[in-house]
Amino acid sequence: MGRIYKRGRSWYLDITVKGRRIRRRVGPSKKVAQLALQDAEVKAARDEFGFAKNDIAIGKFFQKFLDYSGANHSTNTTKRYRAVIDNFNRFLEGYSDIVFISQIKPEHIDLYKVYRRDALVNPNGKPVKSEDKATKFTRKGARAKTINFEIDTLRTIFNIAIKWDYLKDNPTLKVDRLKTTDSKLPRFLTVEECETLLKYMPDVLYPIFFTFLNTGMRKAELEHLEWNDVDFDRRRIKIHRKTDWNPKTKDREIPINQKLYDLFLDLREKNDRGLQSNYVFPHSDGSMLKTKLRRKLIQIAQKAGIKDLTTLHALRHTFASQLIMRGVDLPTVQKLMGHSDIQTTMIYAHLAPDHLEAAVDKLNY
Repeated sequence: MGRIYKRGRSWYLDITVKGRRIRRRVGPSKKVAQLALQDAEVKAARDEFGFAKNDIAIGKFFQKFLDYSGANHSTNTTKRYRAVIDNFNRFLEGYSDIVFISQIKPEHIDLYKVYRRDALVNPNGKPVKSEDKATKFTRKGARAKTINFEIDTLRTIFNIAIKWDYLKDNPTLKVDRLKTTDSKLPRFLTVEECETLLKYMPDVLYPIFFTFLNTGMRKAELEHLEWNDVDFDRRRIKIHRKTDWNPKTKDREIPINQKLYDLFLDLREKNDRGLQSNYVFPHSDGSMLKTKLRRKLIQIAQKAGIKDLTTLHALRHTFASQLIMRGVDLPTVQKLMGHSDIQTTMIYAHLAPDHLEAAVDKLNY
């Protein structure tokens, strides 16, 4: 049923189970290799190798998962899944004996954490695929927060494998998360910076960035916003699934304050007289917005003298941070932001010390 053999200084286990050949490196000891073979043969006899009924090759499963994600998730969500899968596949290149999904064990997930902490990454956190592409900005190791996100993503992916009967147990469940001591607090704008940014904003871009600051919408949510999504009677923006697009999280509503309400009324009137586009923020031809908003934001921030404003997400952080500092409770901010987990909203908790003290002061026994 099986055998052991030596290659270089290491002994290897070679066994066939249910028509599948499994090879694993054991180590330098022949005696340990013999014991490992005996153990493997006993497990094979007892059907304890942990193979699911419909075990599948790793590459084939990952492709099926991405097809599933493309049909059920937003484009950006599928891109994030693909990025994590690409990273994990690069890690697996060092384990040629791992072919089927059932062969992935908690040990491999822990080793993946080490791999990501040791690999070279670019400033945006993406791995450097070759030494030739390394620059002076390249650093060693993805941040703990990024690695934890990737482990959580793999957990979701492997849960689908279990659902589809390709896997019995999720190999990520026994893996501990890394301590996130290297996490940075989110960059958000002060009220003065918001006013300065809007002052320098060109007329054509002003409505877009004013909406970002007053709603906390994600980029894709703003780009897909249509007039049918704006309820003027109830003063609500509806973020919901559409035929060709799904939001990152579940459907939600965002209240429209007075200034934004007036802005939307003006935009609708101009649209009715001109393009008559379905989109609130259309491209010049009436189709979905195509402007490189992040690039525009960086250029305008530099002109305005606003430092370290390099992402659109900073505007979303600004919306949440300013609400917290005005005494809005975390669950309400969670709902407005569309966070599926309150832990995501907790990154703003440090901004509300007075609010937390006021909540305790309400106790009166």
